[in-house]
Amino acid sequence: MTDTFTAFAGQRRLASGPMTEVALAVKRTQARGGDPIIIFTDATGRPIDFDLRGDEREVTARLAKLAPPPSAEATKPPTEPRGRGRPKLGVVAREVTLLPRHWEWLNAQPGGASVALRKLVDDARRLSGDKDRERQARDAAYHFMSTMAGNLANFEEASRALFADDRRRFVGLIADWPTDIRDHVVKLATSDRA
Repeated sequence: MTDTFTAFAGQRRLASGPMTEVALAVKRTQARGGDPIIIFTDATGRPIDFDLRGDEREVTARLAKLAPPPSAEATKPPTEPRGRGRPKLGVVAREVTLLPRHWEWLNAQPGGASVALRKLVDDARRLSGDKDRERQARDAAYHFMSTMAGNLANFEEASRALFADDRRRFVGLIADWPTDIRDHVVKLATSDRA
């Protein structure tokens, strides 16, 4: 869900999908007037703004600059002098501050500090991957429902059930919410199980 967006016009889901598709649906709907429209990024559940000025071609061109396709990035000639790291692999040099004993241990590892740090991070991601996905799904659902359902009945209790991972109680508490809002909250909250 990291590359999908959802737009709501009032309490009604207007569009859901890739950035350009949702932005153009919003632009067309805004031209007709009506309820205020909010666009959310599904990865975080937070509202996001798109620059929808101009015609559809101009909007599409602006959005393409925000998220160019990966193949286009690989074919671009470098605009800056080559720096440290391995840019073709996505390696970026950054500063890490550690105590001397940490540096000693890292430097004593096969392959040196960089290899050891990459292995540690990969192991941590592997071990906590399910918990990280669960936390991200819960947080996205909470951010969305705070914006769209903060004034609806049972919001506080539903929030508690969401954070307690009591999914049955959570779904029961939001059952009477507007259909599109309820369905989207459930979609976000369960995205870790998809």
